[in-house]
Amino acid sequence: MRGKNVHRLRIAGVTSLAYANAMTAPLYLARHAETVYNAGARMQGHMAHTPLTHAGIAQAHSMGDALRAHFGAKPDIDLWASPSGRTLQTMAVVAEHLGRDFFDVRKDDRLLEIDVGDWEGRLYADIVAESGPIVDHDRGLFSMPAPNGEWFPAIAARLTTWLAALDPDRPALVISHGITARVLRGLLVGGDDWHGVKVAGNAPQGTVFRIQDGAEEAVHVGSGVAGVKAA
Repeated sequence: MRGKNVHRLRIAGVTSLAYANAMTAPLYLARHAETVYNAGARMQGHMAHTPLTHAGIAQAHSMGDALRAHFGAKPDIDLWASPSGRTLQTMAVVAEHLGRDFFDVRKDDRLLEIDVGDWEGRLYADIVAESGPIVDHDRGLFSMPAPNGEWFPAIAARLTTWLAALDPDRPALVISHGITARVLRGLLVGGDDWHGVKVAGNAPQGTVFRIQDGAEEAVHVGSGVAGVKAA
């Protein structure tokens, strides 16, 4: 099942957690491809639909090509995505490459991006002008919560319940979001502490990780940007 185009990434402070030990099948995790809001440096959060750009569509096709080479046609894997339009649009392209029915995709609110509350839809530059710096650029993470938004422990809590409901013997492909995917990877492979939550390292938009036994490898490295502005 493993393809030839495998890139190993180093993760700082890797710690294998109970979730990884309980899962016998691999989990494949990707962030959605670039959207018009990513390109325009606007906050998305829980927004229902922000369409992919031309570059984003190309990224989704590259993800699909890599996964087809890795799995072959019609792989017997579970498909998961957040209900956001940008994850579903990415998954639709990937599923077509795999020869899988898009309507097999399981949607779950617990895979949504961080809720950015009152910042949703606004330009990053306008928020910074109003509130001061909101991003730790070394980590590529928000350094303060949005008004009426969500913070890292809440993301970890909802992802923990999602993981607990997974069939540990079924391989799964999940398309989620920038920050949410980093928290999920942190639960499974560890990472640096960020406000009480283990958060894994940054990765370019469109990257696909294979996670098993408390370790991860990138089966495809995306061409998009990395960091909070790709959330």
